[in-house]
Amino acid sequence: MWLSSSSVGRKFIMAITGCVLVLFVTFHCLMNTIAICWPNAYNTICMFLGANWYALVASAGLAVFILIHIIDAFVLTVQNRRARGSERYLISKTPKGVEWSSKNMLVLGIVILAFLVVHLIQFWAKMQLQEIRGIEGAIPATAGTLFLQEAFGNNWTWIVYIVGFIALWFHMNHGFWSMFQSVGWDSTVWIPRLKCIAAWWTSIVVALFIAQCIVFTVKAHQGYYLTDENLRTQYKVMVSPAFDDFFGAGVSQQIAAMPFEQYEEAVRGQYGQMSNPQAQVYFAQDPKFPAMLEFLEHQVALLDYLHSKDEAQPVEEISIEAVQGGQDEATPAQHQH
Repeated sequence: MWLSSSSVGRKFIMAITGCVLVLFVTFHCLMNTIAICWPNAYNTICMFLGANWYALVASAGLAVFILIHIIDAFVLTVQNRRARGSERYLISKTPKGVEWSSKNMLVLGIVILAFLVVHLIQFWAKMQLQEIRGIEGAIPATAGTLFLQEAFGNNWTWIVYIVGFIALWFHMNHGFWSMFQSVGWDSTVWIPRLKCIAAWWTSIVVALFIAQCIVFTVKAHQGYYLTDENLRTQYKVMVSPAFDDFFGAGVSQQIAAMPFEQYEEAVRGQYGQMSNPQAQVYFAQDPKFPAMLEFLEHQVALLDYLHSKDEAQPVEEISIEAVQGGQDEATPAQHQH
């Protein structure tokens, strides 16, 4: 097949896949900008995407484009080296007019790939992948701002990201205009224009990425994503639907409507009751009990995590039944499930 058997065909494939990746990088940059300006809206987008079918199709398609781009890059590099043979060792200087990035696209690509792996481990593996696997942890998989806290709370993350962004600038700047050249748009009139557009486009995108990296790092070290009251309320709403599975229909609506402090009191109180030996004996025959207790453990762990950057005092413990209008000191026998 022409696309895969000739260098011209492979360059055409590189151009098409590169175009898709440039558009995705631009979209990702805009989405990160939302995380700076409207953190709650960023979490809403994360909830909208998540592990829904359209997000999974988009993720799978993007992964295919990345793999094709990487494979074609290696094949073209090997073919070029074989075609030049020993001649490449006779050239000691870069020919005039040949960009440095043009001669090092593979190296830049490897640096970007390493950066991408780190990024996927810090975000995708803990968000969409966890939803796909059906694993519920202490941090909700759709709480994007908490994963910003996790990632950029590390002292080394910003260094890795900025190195990756610099490599991305060189790689995308050259790739942007050369992909038009690969599809035949290589006139002497348009190539200079495309180089100018590439420089501006790439510079704006990478400058925004670096600015976002700095803002995320500062906010993470300040504990903003943990202590902001609007975000805390949103985290509560994210986990509230699961309460219906364990404590009866309608509880999630009450949880979502109550103030965060009251929600915290209810969760800690319920967990305190259900984790004592008496409760475990009482619920020994309930098949839901282990999952219920694990769910409450996750909620308490989330609350502790949210308080890790503030000086909040322990709250008075009351039960979820008490919030629903029951007694403050509910016994295992009063538990409704």
